[in-house]
Amino acid sequence: MSDAPPDRRPATAHDVAKAAGVSQSAVSRAFTPGASVSPATRERIVAAARALGYRPNLVARSLITGRANLIGVTVPANANPFYHAALNALTAAFARAGYGVLMFTSDPLRGSDPVLEEVLRYRVDALVLISTSLSSHFADECMNIGLPVVMFNRKTDSDAASSVTGQNREGARTIAAFLHAGRHKRYAYVAGLESSSTSRDREEGFFETLREKGVKAIERRVGQYTAAGAEEAVVSLLSASKPPDAIFCANDHMALAAISVARVRFGLNVGEDVSIVGFDDIDMARWPVFDLTTFSQPLDDMVRRAVAAVLDQLNGTLDTALHDEAPGRLIVRGSARKPRTGLATADDGALTWPMRG
Repeated sequence: MSDAPPDRRPATAHDVAKAAGVSQSAVSRAFTPGASVSPATRERIVAAARALGYRPNLVARSLITGRANLIGVTVPANANPFYHAALNALTAAFARAGYGVLMFTSDPLRGSDPVLEEVLRYRVDALVLISTSLSSHFADECMNIGLPVVMFNRKTDSDAASSVTGQNREGARTIAAFLHAGRHKRYAYVAGLESSSTSRDREEGFFETLREKGVKAIERRVGQYTAAGAEEAVVSLLSASKPPDAIFCANDHMALAAISVARVRFGLNVGEDVSIVGFDDIDMARWPVFDLTTFSQPLDDMVRRAVAAVLDQLNGTLDTALHDEAPGRLIVRGSARKPRTGLATADDGALTWPMRG
């Protein structure tokens, strides 16, 4: 005779309903975020479910409701801390709204199309693409199958996908005005990916403003949004016979690498011999060892806008593409020479430089 315990079937919603003295539909509502059920009834159902070891069957629920309560999120396979902070913030925000996140990694150099072939094999209610490009072909395909797509920190020309970005162009214009006011003589820009709308917008704003101020020669290198790419680009710039004394990197990840190269390889005093400015205001930018001047991307605000765009589309209250821009500010720290005038102290104590149009 076997000593093994007898098989025990998993508790069902019917079992919970019987134990709690409610209908099976009430059990379903109790475990559906936002559904109508009184607090007392919900408490009784949850207590019965806990006693029986009941867990809602999400697969069965998705067949009934037509929703998987899952959001697909793609993130580049890159060490940039901004991407990981965005992923964590999006995951937490969707969890509060009752949605789980299914994460996919994309190759930054290939864009999202290859990974989307994989994503579309899964049952997800919407897609959020973090810092990932999207072809018009896939944007249109997602629209045709009714799958909401929100691009985060990127934008597309297609009206089939919504987007949430920071103030890329205006932020770069502000950086250019700040550096020019700091009496720099030679300027350089370290671009991200050539395919990135974010990098292009920042480059256009930077070059446009400097040329308005009479600056004709601006060096340019491509860092691919990576530390290794930025190191190579900055070595090339600082090895020139007349190296730049002001370098704007398209994101903080590259700017931190630029600071390391300038200090360690070239023995420069960053903030005096050369000014280095980034874009994003990641946590490491505040570290005293870097003390990076950077234009902020308000991550919490961007996440709030992106999640709202997804939920509005799922609820049917947004039927056209939304292109949203979250306001940021230039935060002045020690990695760049400070202008003699024009600086201001914000309410939170940060030293800032005013936005320009």
